Amino acid sequence: MKTILTPNAPAAIGPYSQAKIAGSFLFTAGQIPLDAATGEFRGKAIEEQTELVLQNLAAILTAAGCSWNDVVKTTVYLTDLADFASMNSVYEKYLGETKPARSTVQVAALPRGAKVEIEFIAFSSRLANGL
Repeated sequence: MKTILTPNAPAAIGPYSQAKIAGSFLFTAGQIPLDAATGEFRGKAIEEQTELVLQNLAAILTAAGCSWNDVVKTTVYLTDLADFASMNSVYEKYLGETKPARSTVQVAALPRGAKVEIEFIAFSSRLANGL
């Protein structure tokens, strides 16, 4: 396995990695709306939070040598499913054409009071070849 660590996404706030490559798969940790440069929480509205989360995930993809086209499964955690449509409109800008499998669940709470957390699994034969 290989650990992905990029300064272009927030550093882990606990004992975990931003992402791991295992064979041809990339597994990301869940991302909440933290500023990559400062580690500070940003965004009040669900749209702002989702945008930052997806920007952070894009940085992890880039660091691994992947793109959104490699994402096969996402999991979205929301503290309020009433935010689904607003989250989805931002999500579609990033993953609309890719259309990975997705689960969206409502949770009681997320770290730092976030409204959204997203993680994904990507697949690329380039990963297994170390590219």
